[in-house]
Amino acid sequence: MYSDYDSILQRLNQGRLWDFHGGVHPPELKSLSNQKAIETITMPKTLHVMVKQHIGVEGGLLVKEGDRVLKGQPLSHSTNPFSVPVHAPTSGYIRHIGPHVSAHPSGLPELAIEITTDEFETWAPLNPILDYQQKPKSKIVEAICNAGISGMGGAGFPTHIKSSPKKNVEFLIINGVECEPYITSDDRLMREHAWQIRQGIDILVHLLAPKLVIIAVEDNKPEAIEAMQVACQENAKYRVVAIPTKYPAGGEKQLIQILTNREVPGNGLPIDVGVIMQNVGTCFAIADAIFTGTPLIRRVVTLTGQAFKRPQNVWAPIGTPISHLLEIGQYKAHKQRDRKLIMGGPMMGFEIVDDQVPVVKITNCILAPSANEIQAPGAEQPCIRCSACADACPASLLPQQLFWHSQAKEYEKANELNLFDCIECGACAYVCPSEIPLVHYYRVAKADIRTQEQEKAQADKARLRFEARKERLEREQKEREEKHAKAAEARRKAMSEKGNDAKDKIAAALARAKAKKQANSAQLESQQASPQKAQTSEASEAPQTANNSKQDKVAAAIARAKAKRAAAKEAAVKEANPASEDSNTGIKETDANKAPTTSDVVPEAPAKAANSNKQEKVAIAIAKAKAKREAIKQAQQAETAKTVAATETALKTTPVTDEQQQLQTEDVHQEKSEPTAKQKAIAAAIAKAKAKKLANAKPAASPSVEKQISTEKNSEQPEVANDELQTSQQPEKLTAAQIRKQKVEAAVAKAREQNRIAKLKRAEKAAKKPSSSTADKDES
Repeated sequence: MYSDYDSILQRLNQGRLWDFHGGVHPPELKSLSNQKAIETITMPKTLHVMVKQHIGVEGGLLVKEGDRVLKGQPLSHSTNPFSVPVHAPTSGYIRHIGPHVSAHPSGLPELAIEITTDEFETWAPLNPILDYQQKPKSKIVEAICNAGISGMGGAGFPTHIKSSPKKNVEFLIINGVECEPYITSDDRLMREHAWQIRQGIDILVHLLAPKLVIIAVEDNKPEAIEAMQVACQENAKYRVVAIPTKYPAGGEKQLIQILTNREVPGNGLPIDVGVIMQNVGTCFAIADAIFTGTPLIRRVVTLTGQAFKRPQNVWAPIGTPISHLLEIGQYKAHKQRDRKLIMGGPMMGFEIVDDQVPVVKITNCILAPSANEIQAPGAEQPCIRCSACADACPASLLPQQLFWHSQAKEYEKANELNLFDCIECGACAYVCPSEIPLVHYYRVAKADIRTQEQEKAQADKARLRFEARKERLEREQKEREEKHAKAAEARRKAMSEKGNDAKDKIAAALARAKAKKQANSAQLESQQASPQKAQTSEASEAPQTANNSKQDKVAAAIARAKAKRAAAKEAAVKEANPASEDSNTGIKETDANKAPTTSDVVPEAPAKAANSNKQEKVAIAIAKAKAKREAIKQAQQAETAKTVAATETALKTTPVTDEQQQLQTEDVHQEKSEPTAKQKAIAAAIAKAKAKKLANAKPAASPSVEKQISTEKNSEQPEVANDELQTSQQPEKLTAAQIRKQKVEAAVAKAREQNRIAKLKRAEKAAKKPSSSTADKDES
């Protein structure tokens, strides 16, 4: 039946307690060591600090071999909530870090830090928290954890976890029962350091805020009870309760049952029933850590047994070899038949396998019994099923059945019988008449089961990792495939887009090439057909309006050329008959056909030549003729050039017929070549006249005239002189009309010849540079 707080408080006020099942009453034998105060021993030369000294996992190392460490310096750090650090008990050097025989019944080596101590005991900087009530609780819990404090009653549970529960705490029980025979470390600690223990209780009360604090002490420790009552009398919430001496009343579950009548579940914790339990040694360490900043580097160890000459309690630094403690207690080996050293009490302790086993945080006693003090266990006998073990079991188990299953390694069945509820108090073995070391079998079974569970846990973890890895690989493979598929799709899409672009580009290039080819073909055709186009095709394809305008221009040019030709002919006629002009007294001859009238006066020249004024007139006429001829010549050249250019331009752009073009060309070139032809004709006429003159041997003209004519002939105007001579000779051979006809025929013949030559040259030129000419025409 679950007892409530009020009923419990009422029973406590009445001085009535509850009892637990089973239990035994072995000899106490505490007087061997509880008569002397706790002594401080000399520091050993070598300390072996085990990295793991509690329930949970070991912390991470902070030092390496060769490092110098100071007293109180942390050697490891907490890596998870179920680990607490260890500290250097004194100053010195790290000599070795490696396996060392452990404080375990098996003696299996565990990781340890070997420190070579010096004599200085130099402290590391300490950080006390004097005003802890003003600090956050998490800060206090952290300080407790950093001080490396774990349960010092034997279990070694991390204290900082028990100091920060997530459930409400009704009872804070301070365990000072120390029910194990021989052990008196807590007894002496309460006697000598009750005030500091109470300070530790105050800190826990600040953290846990319980309704009631119960300091439980067995009634066989009256001095400790009195000391704690004195220390706690000022606080009404603190109750110092003396409980009956009965083994194992100091067990956690048993003590809770005695004080509150509440049973802790098999797989549960005391907090499940509203209780938190701490050892008095743990309270002392908490106060030491908070008020002085000192980590847990020492503890009280009881050196007891008749094999010790000086059994006592000592402050043993953590890591002190048992051999050093044996020297302190003046161990007498001859008092034992066989070397037998027990760490802990005779009921729950275990025999160490080597005296180099170090002191750990849960080491509370080193027992060296004499040969007559503790009888050696006899030979193991078969179980007689007396059930005495079951009657003595405080956990209400079936020890004989657990023994059978453990011996047969039927661990599943042992588990079904709540093997792990066994507190290994040894009461069953103590009462067993068959001398069966039952606790030994239970410990082996528990160790094997833990090993199997660890292996199973590791296998499960490995399986989970394998499955997770397999799942991850499959997921990654799937992601890669999806990624590759997307990339392939993107590439295909990009390639298709590029392909379309390429096709478009190719099509555009082909179109451009085709257009360019067509343009080149058209250009080539145009170049090939350019001469004809310039004459026929272009004219026919040109707009009709342009043709009309061009034809008009051509007609105008032809008219101007004709007019200029007529003017030139008239001027030539005038030049050929200067006398008629000079003698003209008002009559102007406009028709060239009237020139023979001028020639009619030519026969009169020899008559006039005798006249003295005739020479002057002739000179004047020659001068006028020269000036006029020069002016006409220049005007004709300019006009001819303009006409030729206009005609050529019109011919290029205007569709004209071949006849027109021929006519224009003949006219132009006739105009260009007329002076030269005329000269040649005159020269030919002069030559003929000279030849006829010589042949006819007719009387020559007057010497003055001939001289004048010869002078003129030698001068720069041979034409005039020739004309004069011709004029003077023509009446003898040819008429004026015949002479003019001859001149015209000669000029026409020359013009035709020159026209023909020019056409050949143009054709040749066009054949050589068709492209350039075509380009020039196009540009023009």
